[in-house]
Amino acid sequence: MNPNEITIREYLMQKGIQFREVNGEFVTKCIFSNCDNSSSGNEGHLYFNKEGLYHCKKCDARGNFITLKKHFDDTTNFQRKSTKFNAELVETCHLALPPHIRAYLNARGITDAVVDAHKLGWGKFYSKWWITIPIQDIYGAFRFFKLRQDPSAGNDKTTYPNLKGEIGAQIYGWDTLAGSADRVVICEGELDRLALLSKNTPAITSTHGAITFKQEWCEKIGKGRKIYICYDKDDAGRKGTARVAKLLENNGNEIFVVTLPDKVGEGGDITDYLVKLNGNPDDLFGKYAKEYPEKIDTSQFKPLSSQDLVEILGLTIKQDEENKIVTFLCELSAYTENTQFNISYNAPSSTGKSYIPTEIARLLPEEDVLELAYCSPTAFFHDVGEWNKDMKGYVVDLSRKILIFLDQPHTQLLERLRPLLSHDKKEISVKITDKSQKFGLKTKNVLLKGYPSVIFCTAGLHIDEQEATRFLLLSPEVNHEKIRQGILESIKKEADAESYKSWLDENPERKLLKERIRAIKLEGIREIKITSYQKVVERFFSEHKVLKPRHQRDIKRLSSLIKSFALINLWWRD
Repeated sequence: MNPNEITIREYLMQKGIQFREVNGEFVTKCIFSNCDNSSSGNEGHLYFNKEGLYHCKKCDARGNFITLKKHFDDTTNFQRKSTKFNAELVETCHLALPPHIRAYLNARGITDAVVDAHKLGWGKFYSKWWITIPIQDIYGAFRFFKLRQDPSAGNDKTTYPNLKGEIGAQIYGWDTLAGSADRVVICEGELDRLALLSKNTPAITSTHGAITFKQEWCEKIGKGRKIYICYDKDDAGRKGTARVAKLLENNGNEIFVVTLPDKVGEGGDITDYLVKLNGNPDDLFGKYAKEYPEKIDTSQFKPLSSQDLVEILGLTIKQDEENKIVTFLCELSAYTENTQFNISYNAPSSTGKSYIPTEIARLLPEEDVLELAYCSPTAFFHDVGEWNKDMKGYVVDLSRKILIFLDQPHTQLLERLRPLLSHDKKEISVKITDKSQKFGLKTKNVLLKGYPSVIFCTAGLHIDEQEATRFLLLSPEVNHEKIRQGILESIKKEADAESYKSWLDENPERKLLKERIRAIKLEGIREIKITSYQKVVERFFSEHKVLKPRHQRDIKRLSSLIKSFALINLWWRD
């Protein structure tokens, strides 16, 4: 075949011949005789291969593309139609949707009515076969295809024509927003949206991923609606949820965040919930939805003493009373504007230096904790930052975040974070060198924002003086009784992990502490004042007769500890 000619598939489609694809061949009822008149349903005996050779297994008719065209008295040389993107190409691809792809979409919870209404199709682009999802702009004009690879070949996704990054991002579902639906789900993928529509649930999505929702779209949503944000159950989904919720806040709508049940698994999505779990769509609006900003009944709390805190934390962390209280207060201090302080666990392996901070971190909202092993500056800024096209760089917002370095971080990363650790400046511009396959080394801008609470765990016995003055140095206890209790707890946990987790999750005091932490976060505390500061002055100087330069930093950490403890009981403080 001439490569400029249309394929046998396209020719059969042009002739209106219904066929099915079986093991790479196209099967239809015989068109050369009446031998298939008695064949039932879609049963047929005429087989075409991809080169255009054909053979009827019933009447033995044989030939090739040339004899096929002679059979139809075609004297023209059929050329492939232009693949310029337009409404005609959308229709052509829709008509080409093969039965096995339609069945695949049905298995993902998308009904035939929705498939047809939204013109899902099938086409060859970039030398591969793709499911085509036509995307319209706000005026209803077709703009591009979102492409999903033939599911039997892979899971690639792209666009046609080729679009770069956020430039081509669209709302998939402008028609839904133009309607009168009083509640709308914002989900993460096109097929998730279509699965919701198949359940008569109005939904929209951004075409380019979890973090590409645009500020200017917010006003297009209108007012007076209930908006439910339900992204995938993974890190990108959690970040995208927080971002969209913040964008839509105070926009004249009621905002709800939907958290899919754990049974969908890490990375699970709407389709997993609806199809694999046979989930009830109505539960997305009730059982799994929480109003944003979340409202928590603070009347359930009571003043909490240091001993109360020791007992609750002691469920999983044995002994180390001072260490676990200080670590808890350090992580809690993240929920202020500038009261954060940093700690460093400096101890040999197997002493619990990383266990204490990571175990306490499980009490805090997952999205606020960043646990990092060895990490280079470039990797850190790429993973944690958000690309800003205007500044051609990354914005890394560490406000109200907890960073736990589980190992020695790259020295350059530590150097770049030092001004934040010292609270010298709330916004810092740095430059990183990034490798590009096309252009070699390129410099990118990074804007660091906010003061995080930082915990540094190292097995090294020495710590750089630059860091020593920025961290409160701790060391886990190592004694016989602590080791014994730790072994007993490990045995209990490993003997029946599910029961252990259930026991821990259902502990009323632990549950109440987690709820308390979320309530503290929602209060949005900016500043904590120490009214009886004279008592602090008297006690500090009475215990430090000989003053050293580092005491100037120590007093700041002491103040942060006092303020963080006040934060626990903020509802009983002036």
